[in-house]
Amino acid sequence: MLTRALKQAACGLFFFVICAGIANAGKIGVSPVRVTLSDSQKIGSLSVRNEGTEPITMQMEVLSWSQREGKAVFAATRELLANPPIFTIPAGNSQLVRVGLRRAPDAQRELSYRVILEELPPPPDSDSSGSGARMTLRISLPVFVSPEIDTKPLLLWQAVRTSQGALKISLSNSGNAHIQIKNFKLSLIDSVQPWATLQTSDYVLAGQSRDWILPANPENPAPPPGVSLKLFAQTDAGDIEAEVIIAP
Repeated sequence: MLTRALKQAACGLFFFVICAGIANAGKIGVSPVRVTLSDSQKIGSLSVRNEGTEPITMQMEVLSWSQREGKAVFAATRELLANPPIFTIPAGNSQLVRVGLRRAPDAQRELSYRVILEELPPPPDSDSSGSGARMTLRISLPVFVSPEIDTKPLLLWQAVRTSQGALKISLSNSGNAHIQIKNFKLSLIDSVQPWATLQTSDYVLAGQSRDWILPANPENPAPPPGVSLKLFAQTDAGDIEAEVIIAP
């Protein structure tokens, strides 16, 4: 069985927190890890807890979040307000932070943003030689703003073999709300065993698309064009099933 795990990029201690529940990135816990706002709910709250043994200072930043050709695009924005912008949490304590909407929701489509919480390094220790490196924590949380109309993703799955023999799975979301794909598996129509399993945690925003590449495997080659695959995926909108025909 071909298995591919797509892992989130990390540089030092750089985390994108995009799952539901409580995030715990080392000594900092954040709950919830997603904020949903609307015209009737313009303020959301986050609880940031310091599980470490020393005080920690955090800085907040808000960014607009879009996607282009499957890649995340971030830009500074004044459409959201995060307060307090800088705060210090004593060891074993927590801080309540507010995220507020400063514009009207879009009339037709969900808006998307990111709240960035970044640890600020402590002042230099006069007794320290300064030779040691210190890694700081950076957490990114999604914020969605719902329009007044009902929202839902509209999904189209496609599959095609690449010239290298890999299988490219594409998902287009023509709806007016995001979808978060947590994992999916592909099976031949007449088989109960998965042909391929992929573990991921990717968002496809409204009106956007994303590709996943399942690499060529001589021991388990991709089926030829015209073959149908059963797809089962776990998402933040519930489990979904689809039939995908490999394009010629």
